[in-house]
Amino acid sequence: MIPSSPSGPRLLGPLLAELRSARGWSQQRVAAELCAASGVPTLTRHEVSRWERQVRLPGDFWSAWLATVLGVPGELIDEAVARSRRLGVAPAAVDPAGSRARVALLTLAHRWAADPTGGTLAGPLADTLLPADPVAGGSRPAPEGPDGPPGGARPRAVPDAPPDGGGLAALRRWDDLLGGGDLAGHGAHRLHRAVRGYRLAGPAGRRRLLPVLAESAQLAGWLAADAGDPAGGLVAYRLALRAALAAGDRPLAAHVLGSASHLLAGAGDPAGALTLARIGYAAGRATASPGLRALLLHRVALAAALAGRHRAAARALAGAARSGAPEPGREPPWLYWLDEVELAALTGRTLVAAGRPAPAVALLAPVVAVPGRPRRAAVYGGWLARAHLRLGEVPEACEVASAALLDAVRSGSHRAVGQLTEFRRALAARPSEPAARRYAELLGAARAYLPGPAPGRSGPGRARRAHPARRAARRGGGAPPPAGTD
Repeated sequence: MIPSSPSGPRLLGPLLAELRSARGWSQQRVAAELCAASGVPTLTRHEVSRWERQVRLPGDFWSAWLATVLGVPGELIDEAVARSRRLGVAPAAVDPAGSRARVALLTLAHRWAADPTGGTLAGPLADTLLPADPVAGGSRPAPEGPDGPPGGARPRAVPDAPPDGGGLAALRRWDDLLGGGDLAGHGAHRLHRAVRGYRLAGPAGRRRLLPVLAESAQLAGWLAADAGDPAGGLVAYRLALRAALAAGDRPLAAHVLGSASHLLAGAGDPAGALTLARIGYAAGRATASPGLRALLLHRVALAAALAGRHRAAARALAGAARSGAPEPGREPPWLYWLDEVELAALTGRTLVAAGRPAPAVALLAPVVAVPGRPRRAAVYGGWLARAHLRLGEVPEACEVASAALLDAVRSGSHRAVGQLTEFRRALAARPSEPAARRYAELLGAARAYLPGPAPGRSGPGRARRAHPARRAARRGGGAPPPAGTD
């Protein structure tokens, strides 16, 4: 018999332990019941243990299934999660809109895992590109920068002819310099153009348009995530996965799932991230280039480390090392940014997440020192600062974090802010350190210039524009405003 709950919301951990004990179930049994009910086979007892210890909090997806499996009203679990979150027990995970998009993407990924050729998923896309879709008919920003001069007229897409691939490549290059807060609107506009062209084209034209549609959706998802819009990013990734499979491009489809795994890992959902990363690697490795195989295994390694599965993370890192360095001429054009320095930094990041900061420092420091890539320096700088802090090197940690903070201002990347937020939380345990006080002062001065999440939940087209002061600060730091390339 399930005990009745007392009046008022409970903390999640004690509530789950009480409900589980009342049924005489182990944590392993709860995990098995959740996997059977949800159809997601990757949840383990370790995640149930983290929920009960309140190291992490479940998102809406698992909260709903917890209520179903434990036989209690959904409101009881939701209120317990909300109260635990208000008390700062664990960071918020993907928001409700993102949870729905997450389930849809996971479902599609599992279908691909069941059919690695993608034949059953390669049907017509026209029915999924509805005007109400956030990535198909959202608000369109003024086409400045990579998509044309401000106020310029948009040329009508020509049916059966793909959009300018050079413009898409240029937008990728701008992503090296600017963050999602500046570029997500441009990514959404380019995706809107690709969707419109696809819908207007005939059968032969649609086949030619599929690769550009898939790449445009993948880039729009990446930029939306970097703008702090996980729901819009997941919606775009689902479209990218369908388009890539319809085009027969399994390497790009695997990269889409790897990108989505990266999003969920940063949103506090390592279980979902690990599922997507593993499916992407398993379904795409046979046709993937050496660099892509290594990258996909790094996605698996990071998600496993964040989920506390350190042996799995170590195996994935070893597999990535065996894959070798990216080979010029064999790598897809959209993987131009991957090199040996980046792969070393990816390894360092996973080592920090797995609690091995000492070897991570030497791997992360070189990529942070490379000039001209402020978002990359800010993201990896956040990881490097956390590594120094775990080693007890507070002055070094704060020095690295201060430089990363300025790079976060320059880049406008929500991902960079996320890493620095994790560092700030860890640094809060050392308030008396002089370096910590100086960093707190710098953070307070820079807060108004840092990017925030995208307002609303209507996809990449609603991504936040850059803060005027932050844009001015970046221009003062030498970053030029985007020039039209179309």
